[in-house]
Amino acid sequence: MPTDSATRAAAGSSLLERVALHTPQLRAWALYDWANSAFMATVLPIFPIYFVSVAAAELPKAKATELFAFATSAAVTLVALIAPVLGALADHTGIKKKLLGGFMLIGCVSTGALYFVERGDWRLGAALFILGNVGATGSLVFYESLLPHVARRHEMDRACTTGFALGYLGGGLLLAANLLWIQHPAAFGIPDDVTAIRLSFLSAALWWLVFSIPVLTRVPEPPSGGGAPGLLAIGAAFGRLRSTFRELRSHRDALLMLCAFLVYNDGINTIIRMATTYGTELRIPRGDMLLAILMVQLVGIPFSLLFGVLAGRIGARNAIHLSLGVYAAITVVGYFMTTAAHFYLLAFLVGTVQGGSQALSRSLFASMIPPGKSAELFGFFGVFEKFGGVVGPAVFATAVSVTGSSRPAILSLVAFFVLGGLLLSRVDVARGQAAARPPAAGC
Repeated sequence: MPTDSATRAAAGSSLLERVALHTPQLRAWALYDWANSAFMATVLPIFPIYFVSVAAAELPKAKATELFAFATSAAVTLVALIAPVLGALADHTGIKKKLLGGFMLIGCVSTGALYFVERGDWRLGAALFILGNVGATGSLVFYESLLPHVARRHEMDRACTTGFALGYLGGGLLLAANLLWIQHPAAFGIPDDVTAIRLSFLSAALWWLVFSIPVLTRVPEPPSGGGAPGLLAIGAAFGRLRSTFRELRSHRDALLMLCAFLVYNDGINTIIRMATTYGTELRIPRGDMLLAILMVQLVGIPFSLLFGVLAGRIGARNAIHLSLGVYAAITVVGYFMTTAAHFYLLAFLVGTVQGGSQALSRSLFASMIPPGKSAELFGFFGVFEKFGGVVGPAVFATAVSVTGSSRPAILSLVAFFVLGGLLLSRVDVARGQAAARPPAAGC
């Protein structure tokens, strides 16, 4: 295992050297961020607008928004509940890639089927959106669990941040194409903007499917825990899950990292999910909001790579702390926001830290867990990540209900970044990495 001094020395090499991934397996692994970003960059920002204005157009807007919130909550809760059990099963039987592929197919088919959602089809739209979310977030659990098997410990920060940069690039390119034909459908032979939006869902499904092929064909399946098939494997999976709860006591820093991540990621997810809703309340034009979302993708590319370099110089934990400081500033900007120019500034600031904070959280946690239990422990990571999108919106909604305005609500999110940063400061990274069994090179 490389020493801290060796890591810092590697960080002093050229930028190209530091962001490059030197094995076919690592490159294929990172490309799944490019694939999965089709759902994150196109469906997540566009479908809420389509759901309220088309699929649920016959319902009152408040009711449509409520139904969409319930659909999002259902998807988040479902993944959070099943991820640890499936993660334990994957580690026990050696089916990480099969589960990744299965969830990917669920997501791709559901996303493509959104093309058939038309006016009044809010039930079908909500159901397909739930399944698409389950596929996207569920596949990431098993994708992330492959990281300790394809990257050595000193490569994890670079691999994660490069993956996020690829995700921003791929998602940004697809979103840019989708916005072009949504804004100018006639130029592409599309009858209207509603049809163009439906075609954007189909394009996201195809993009996701095609670019998932490398991770499924070039990344080897990690060795299993020697498990039995069938019902015995499921029983053993629950047994492993119980043992993982007990084992977390000996990985106190990984557990503390999870708690910190739960808190600050709640604030991050709330900003992501509530930004366009808040902008709509302030009467920011829809076109400006969509262009600002595209800006987040483009700005995220260099800054995700920059955070990988920064982590090599100051450590992943300190780099995450820096990103949380920027997020705290974002809440202040949001509080005073009144114009589209302010919304663009908000989007730029989010783009500088969103990919880096999430990528380094992933790699820091991966460096402090035993690779033999990577899937089930990343299942817990997924639980904390998904439930990290439940409390924040509830706090936001409560603040709106009490004050009658979203401005105090957006400012209240600063508490998540302060508390999360305090918990993160108590994580002893060196001790946490020492408690984990070092991964074998090339696995």
